[in-house]
Amino acid sequence: MTDRSSWYCGAVSSPNRPLRVDAARNREHLLAAAEAEFAERGLSVSVADIALRAGIAKGTVFRHFASKEDLIASIVSGHLTALTGCAERLADAADPGDALWEFLSFAADQRHRHNIDFLWAVSEGDARVTELRDRLFSGIERLVVRAHQVEAIRSDVTASDVYLLMCAPVHAVENLPNPSPDLWKRYLGIIFDGLRPEGANPLSEPAPTVF
Repeated sequence: MTDRSSWYCGAVSSPNRPLRVDAARNREHLLAAAEAEFAERGLSVSVADIALRAGIAKGTVFRHFASKEDLIASIVSGHLTALTGCAERLADAADPGDALWEFLSFAADQRHRHNIDFLWAVSEGDARVTELRDRLFSGIERLVVRAHQVEAIRSDVTASDVYLLMCAPVHAVENLPNPSPDLWKRYLGIIFDGLRPEGANPLSEPAPTVF
């Protein structure tokens, strides 16, 4: 399982001039503090609030990120990088069906542990986020194609369907006031069974186009 710090692997400087180890560590700490602050208090959080939580000066935040929006896009990019890395790692797995299940499990677990959906909408116009999102979708397409080849999933399931189902298990339990910590896994199991071809009935609507 990917640890928290591995999400924040992008450098703010040129790719040919990587951050020093200590600077990279400080940046990861700042991103983690910002994510926690946003998750607890929403988008109204100021850069000063984030700096206070991280235990640094406000000016240090701006040495790493050009703006609050840049900081948000960096948080989202970290999550997309983790999801994309998982999809690409599983692309050539020996069992395509198991690879798709593992990806969906990873995606749901990340969503369960880090609820930042509202940040995704804010960062939609960021070029880094768009590039990573498209790369993630390509990785999902490969997983779906391979799963189709071995008939591990029903023939009418598309990459768009899988993309939209990534967070569905967690969204389902959010309708309850006090769900048990692992209840989302029940709905992940239901989704797995719904994707399998055994006993499948035709779907009433065509698959959407997400991008």
